[in-house]
Amino acid sequence: MTIRQFRRRLQNQRKHALRSFERHRRKNLLATPGEYAYIIVLDQLKPTFNIGKIFRSAEAFGAHEVHVIGTPFFDPTPAMGSFKWVPARFHDTFDACYQTLRERGYSLFTLDPSTGTPLPETTLPKNSAFIFGHEEFGISFDPLDYEGIASLRIPQLGKVQSLNVSIAASLVMYEYTRQHGPPRTQPAPIPATADLITDNPDRSELF
Repeated sequence: MTIRQFRRRLQNQRKHALRSFERHRRKNLLATPGEYAYIIVLDQLKPTFNIGKIFRSAEAFGAHEVHVIGTPFFDPTPAMGSFKWVPARFHDTFDACYQTLRERGYSLFTLDPSTGTPLPETTLPKNSAFIFGHEEFGISFDPLDYEGIASLRIPQLGKVQSLNVSIAASLVMYEYTRQHGPPRTQPAPIPATADLITDNPDRSELF
């Protein structure tokens, strides 16, 4: 494959992801908050796989909302249809997101594998917002510049103190739901297989 062909392939993938995002975004406008009050904040993540995977976990663990900062669109395919169920809020900057969440009475947490308080030893407030940064560069801001942001860490045994961001988010969501007990209502029944068939020829997105 030549460089020109490779670039054309990337451009086509980007166009496909953008069209898919726009279609799914319209459905997301009808999404209702999950059974739990916690919020997931995604700060400047790459518009590829992880955001969709986090939406998938957020739907599974009853997240209230997912706030996306600095990423105007992403590939919804890894979400496996869950993007339409979890309300998404988009912000240009962390500051705008921070002000919104603080006005709503949320306690904010970042993840820091070196200095954070161990997640299982932390009592998570009902109104918790968990911030996950860019896969390579981390969060886009200095927590010391903002009041009321605490730091958590996920205890690990390995020498490489690092987890994929979607896995880290899933572990935090699980711990929150463990602490706050089962949801007030039973989950809706899973649709029959026929209801999940999509018009996408390769059926990579279950809509």
